[in-house]
Amino acid sequence: MNTFNITSKARGIATIFVFISILLGCKNEKTQINITQDSSEAETNNLAEVIWHVKAIHPDGKLLDVKAIGEDGTIYDVKAIQDTNQNSILDIKAFVKGKRLPVKVLVSEDKYMPVKAIDVDGTIIDIKALTADGEILDVKGISQSGNIINIKAINKEGEFYSVKAISPKGWLNDIKGVKISKDPVEVVINGVEVYAHIKALTQSYN
Repeated sequence: MNTFNITSKARGIATIFVFISILLGCKNEKTQINITQDSSEAETNNLAEVIWHVKAIHPDGKLLDVKAIGEDGTIYDVKAIQDTNQNSILDIKAFVKGKRLPVKVLVSEDKYMPVKAIDVDGTIIDIKALTADGEILDVKGISQSGNIINIKAINKEGEFYSVKAISPKGWLNDIKGVKISKDPVEVVINGVEVYAHIKALTQSYN
């Protein structure tokens, strides 16, 4: 089991294709991932990266902010980052005190899998959805199908809200956990055991 210190850097397109190959190589036939390439966002704006919003979607159509919340109650942005001319697989980061921190599904024996940001010193930061009236909802992995973990916001009645990445032009990607390894611990980041990565994936309509 390897330990990595994660630093923010742009990922090459080669890494994206390796990741896609791993996803498509998974043998569980229950999970079907359609990944299409649409580079219009980055090409049109001629930018090195495009920042997508991360929102939970209430059944009545309202968008709920998804944020990182520190131990002192400070609220930080959570964003999806498109840093190449493709939007099929986007990294999810928490923007905390000038740092871009990884957001991951953590190893846990709880009913639902915790979704947290991990600071450079190993501090675990909550990821929550916030309603307009001040309610704070958990964001967790609620189920797994093949190598994909379904990420949802959960209200106090136990109802699930989808979590999406939304581009500046209104494109939607699904926020999902992605499990590569068969081992319970995918990787250790700054001393924290990670069960799965979290990515914004192109929506499948099959």
